[in-house]
Amino acid sequence: MLGGMGPLASAHFMLRLTLLTPAERDQDHVPAILWSDPRIPDRIASLRGEGPDPLPWLLRAIDGLKQAGCGAVVIPCNTVHGWFDRLTESASLPILHIVDATAEDLRRTGISGGRIGLIGTDATLAMRLFQDRLGQQGWDIIEPDQTQMQRLVTPAIAAVKANRVTEAYAPFAEVVNSLAARGAAAVVLGCTEIPIALQAGPPLDVPVIDTIDALARAAIGWVRGVG
Repeated sequence: MLGGMGPLASAHFMLRLTLLTPAERDQDHVPAILWSDPRIPDRIASLRGEGPDPLPWLLRAIDGLKQAGCGAVVIPCNTVHGWFDRLTESASLPILHIVDATAEDLRRTGISGGRIGLIGTDATLAMRLFQDRLGQQGWDIIEPDQTQMQRLVTPAIAAVKANRVTEAYAPFAEVVNSLAARGAAAVVLGCTEIPIALQAGPPLDVPVIDTIDALARAAIGWVRGVG
């Protein structure tokens, strides 16, 4: 697993990978290696032309995972999937796509089409990682407006990265409820910091699709498919 973006999301992915695996003993669990490197240059700054390209760092991490014996790679950071095509061109390992895993989770919960909400970083939304890939499969995507992004989403993501998890619950919950009021049958949490925050408060009335859990299920499925 290529992590460190951010470190808490990476650790949370490892926890969810373990808890979602049907297991009776240690040997039933998924063999996994976490490469957590928070020094990887900021993805959003790079996309804005304000910082270095993280691609060399990402490729070095994938090479390290390959040398450690990994057969596939998952990246529990949504924004870094903007480099997915370049990573797959250079890597000799399969990389499981977080949006494809999310689509499978939507179907698993019985939501095979219709209107859904999407929350993510400005960069993830601007890259249309989810909108295009899910839209091609039959979902109509709605997003927070710019005022909500600036006032609620972006500060709450920063709070989780700074380990101020509990204060991020209320703004994320407000945005989820707003998307539900606009007709979303479910809300995709397209930033891996968001589900961490929403676990700090009571459950919401609208179904949420946790991209961390979706990717963990995809990883478990991959291991079972090749095992």
